[in-house]
Amino acid sequence: MNFSFIIPVYNRPEETKELLDSLAIQSDLDFEVVIIEDGSKNTSEEVVKMFSSKLNIKYLFKENTGPGDSRNYGMKRASGAYFIILDSDCILPISYFENVKKGLKQNYVDCFGGPDKALDSFSDVQKAINYAMTSFFTTGGIRGGSEKVEKFQPRSFNMGLSKKAFDESNGFGNIHPGEDPDLSIRLWKKGYKTTLIKEAFVYHKRRIDWNKFFIQVNKFGKARPILDSWYPEYSKITFWFPSLFLVGTLFAIIFSFFQFYLPISLLFAYFLMLFIDSTIKNKSVKVGMLSVIATFIQFYGYGKGYLLSFVKVKLLKQEPKKAFPELFFK
Repeated sequence: MNFSFIIPVYNRPEETKELLDSLAIQSDLDFEVVIIEDGSKNTSEEVVKMFSSKLNIKYLFKENTGPGDSRNYGMKRASGAYFIILDSDCILPISYFENVKKGLKQNYVDCFGGPDKALDSFSDVQKAINYAMTSFFTTGGIRGGSEKVEKFQPRSFNMGLSKKAFDESNGFGNIHPGEDPDLSIRLWKKGYKTTLIKEAFVYHKRRIDWNKFFIQVNKFGKARPILDSWYPEYSKITFWFPSLFLVGTLFAIIFSFFQFYLPISLLFAYFLMLFIDSTIKNKSVKVGMLSVIATFIQFYGYGKGYLLSFVKVKLLKQEPKKAFPELFFK
């Protein structure tokens, strides 16, 4: 089976080089790389030229239409029968591609996803955000830790898709974020299976600060009620948890003014548990403290976005594209 890596890029030549460096030293190099420049002003063209003798690489430039459409653009022009989709801020371990092939040989599916981890060289904030996004105690492990393997919703920073499944599904839609669960559900409806290949992990660098992280998770929260309105049969009560956490925190603070301290004590105990768990896993007290901040921002941003979207889309029946135009590319 022929494989093509599909990598959309937007003004990120430095991280593109890091990703291509990790691709060039894979233990198995039998693949094509397709870089899709999504209307960047600071392009990666010169970086790509540096790898022309090391990799079977193709460079495509198009107008800016967003990551989902850029992935579709690349898959239409790739030569592989199976696509491996990555974000440009990922770094691959040397055996990544080998593990993908091994996983598909053992249990072939037309769509897979892999987890993300943090390198020791990542900044403390990046490690803290990685913890908040992947820990069982924060997200339930939905990014590769404990989600049901046979009903895994791959995330597009580390995802595989067969050409057959792409052709039949037309790939990613124009919502962002939310394009990956949207694609997974549409594939399920067409009878395709998805799975998690735990060994196919990437190091996800996430070049973001606290403000960008808030904006990102806030958009995640806004997207979820929209997806629930499209696919109500796949809605889960767990999607409410960050919003309930947000409301619960508010009431805990109010109750404390009336000398009822149990709710805020439970809140403190939860964050203490996160601090201890992250400190042990990251071997750093500082990362443990930052993980508490990252988790609070994640819950606050997602919960606030979810509540706003639920009111507009589910209760007021507003058209999603009109209610949240920032979530849709034309």
